[in-house]
Amino acid sequence: MGNMIVDYAHSIVGFKVKHMMVSNVKGQFINFTANVEADDIEDLTTASIVFQFQGSSINTNNRERDKHLKSVDFFDIENHPTIDFISTSISKSEYGYDVTGNLTIKSITKPVTFAVEFGGKAISPRG
Repeated sequence: MGNMIVDYAHSIVGFKVKHMMVSNVKGQFINFTANVEADDIEDLTTASIVFQFQGSSINTNNRERDKHLKSVDFFDIENHPTIDFISTSISKSEYGYDVTGNLTIKSITKPVTFAVEFGGKAISPRG
């Protein structure tokens, strides 16, 4: 099983959430770590993925909303600084991959599925 290195400078962990059923709020986690291991880089259905997001790095382009999301009402970053995801299965989809796994927020773990786009692979220009 090979370990892939995520290109953090060119990767985004973004999200879109319905707000009051009339609009969408988009955001991202600026600071995250990822560990991706796969038997075959050409077929990511064999991969194992572990993500850890720093809750304090959430950015929705609205300072007051971000402050509220960091509060005890949502992520409670003082007591739970990270949001963790561990994949349990990966399947191909029309847009890329559906990655299913366990998402842990504030010590509560629930199964979720994310749509993931794989941008490709490359060898570093530095070798």
